[in-house]
Amino acid sequence: MIAPEPATGQTRLALVTPVPARLARVPELTALFWVLKVLTTGMGETASDYLAHTIGPILAVGLSGLALVVALSLQLAAKRYVPWVYWTTVAMVSVFGTVAADVAHVGLGVPYAVSTVGFALVLALVLGLWHRTEGTLSVHSIDTRRRELFYWATVLTTFALGTAAGDLTAVVLGLGYLGSAVLFAAAFAVPALGYWRVRRAPVLAFWTAYVITRPLGASVADWMGVSTARGGLGFGTGLVTLVWAAAIAAIVGYAVVSGRARAALAS
Repeated sequence: MIAPEPATGQTRLALVTPVPARLARVPELTALFWVLKVLTTGMGETASDYLAHTIGPILAVGLSGLALVVALSLQLAAKRYVPWVYWTTVAMVSVFGTVAADVAHVGLGVPYAVSTVGFALVLALVLGLWHRTEGTLSVHSIDTRRRELFYWATVLTTFALGTAAGDLTAVVLGLGYLGSAVLFAAAFAVPALGYWRVRRAPVLAFWTAYVITRPLGASVADWMGVSTARGGLGFGTGLVTLVWAAAIAAIVGYAVVSGRARAALAS
């Protein structure tokens, strides 16, 4: 690299070692990130329904909780962003968060409206504590263990909230799964277009869009999986789960091979 001589101002050749950029422990926020986010939410929704009807809700909670602990342990033990570990963890959060929200409604009899408000309050509490402790909610700041724990607590809460909100619009408000998907797709476009046009409040835009992708993906997957009598396409939750899981694996593999599986730059 060409560098000026400090004493004389003359130019000389010098070996200057560049300072490596710090990387966050989460992926770069590209279009692939949002596609994978929607796919993991939908896969978690149908996987949860399939497990609950096949092995029972209690066992489904236990097994999905165990899988989440294993995946999260691998994620926290990793020294850097590892695509397959990260997205496996997101998928397990999706399955467990969905089962937990469904058990709250079916097993405990909590109305969808109550659980939606309750999970929203929990999310506000987690985000408030995170901001008070770290001074930021940006995913680009996630380069320490404590910040990553706040991140995954927030992610888990958004999945539970999104599950309850999606069921609220589809069942209680009578929009159905396809109608709910259209509603949440429009809602997702609001923060996305707002940030694209104005370039303000990126953290608020990110977390708003992140929450909305949960009921969006779940509504689409439910519409594909449930019977025609319930307003769906009737493909079955098991088949939809397998197809969406295969799509997730294929996209993550493509991102790795093409060099697009990059970590976000820490700030």
